Amino acid sequence: MSRKKILSVITKSNWGGAQRYVYDLATALPREKFDVTVALGGTGGKDAGAGKLEGKLWERNIRTIFIKSFMRDISFFKEFAALFELVKIFKKENPDVVHLNSSKAGGVGALAARMAGIKKIIFTSHGLAYDEDRNILTRGAIFFATWTTFLLCHKVIVISKDNERRAGCLPFCNGKISLICNGIYPIEFLSRDAARTALAARAAFPIPEAAVWIGTIAELTKNKGLSCLIQAAKILKDTGNNFVVIIIGAGEEKESLVRQISEAKLEKVVYLLGFVPEASKYLSVFDIFTLPSIKEGLPYALMEAGLASLPVVASDISGSRDIIEDGISGFLFQTKDSVALADKLKSLIGDAKTRKSTGGRLRQRVESRFSVSNMVVETTKLFT
Repeated sequence: MSRKKILSVITKSNWGGAQRYVYDLATALPREKFDVTVALGGTGGKDAGAGKLEGKLWERNIRTIFIKSFMRDISFFKEFAALFELVKIFKKENPDVVHLNSSKAGGVGALAARMAGIKKIIFTSHGLAYDEDRNILTRGAIFFATWTTFLLCHKVIVISKDNERRAGCLPFCNGKISLICNGIYPIEFLSRDAARTALAARAAFPIPEAAVWIGTIAELTKNKGLSCLIQAAKILKDTGNNFVVIIIGAGEEKESLVRQISEAKLEKVVYLLGFVPEASKYLSVFDIFTLPSIKEGLPYALMEAGLASLPVVASDISGSRDIIEDGISGFLFQTKDSVALADKLKSLIGDAKTRKSTGGRLRQRVESRFSVSNMVVETTKLFT
């Protein structure tokens, strides 16, 4: 029996949640049943080359196709160029299934796949794009684009219960929606001492060992809500708490965050460590994990923190609610509310017993609910 050809498409090839999802699926699908190729753009900027995702796929002998017209920002001419570039790729590859990931690849890719006559088009929505913190006109345009993408696809995968409910309410979309949660592999964490030594070496100032370490791993973008975390750190400092905040990640908001830290005089309290390869291995360094995001799909960072048995404080948004049971396996706070975030963090700073118990319950929840094998099995059903 011939193998089914799967062509996965994603806008950017830098390493984030959507890229990790594409990688996990591409490498976990049974080779005897599926022939997988990944078409990907660069790292987001104009004329940018391919990022980490391409290299990781090559290491696993997964063929890739570079889409030179894909870039992060909206450009009328670039979108048309990407459309026809994808039509050409789809006609040449003639896949049985086109699997689209990320908003731009979804919209442009779905139209291109229809134009190329692809028989099965599947889109994975890594969070509803119109939930982003934008003005009402922009959100309206994104809503219409998202709905159009759903209509052009034969099936739409969503990764949180809230998104399943809301996407199913869109006109003519109810029968298209399938909830398939992301899965996560076990992680081999570094020892606490090794992790602290390594991360302390990256800081601009010595990190005090005696302080409670509050950490997050996030791309430095507005959607991650890191400005709210810095505001909360200011409140905690002014009320005499002994802590540090460690932010691991790189991104476009770095200069803005550095300026905010400087203006609040938090240089020896909040540390931006930049990109750290295999950052999840360092989670053992933290006493508390926080994710103050404005929008998420189903955040890997929270699942990783759970495997590390960390107590978590996260914004009360779709995706986070699927992982965290408020007050049981973690704590949720209202998005952008720095006072509420500071209050939740303060209660954990002074309560090691609660940190241990909630972290343990989160680990049990993640291990029982979010497996890669289940994600692959359920996705395979849509491919066949």
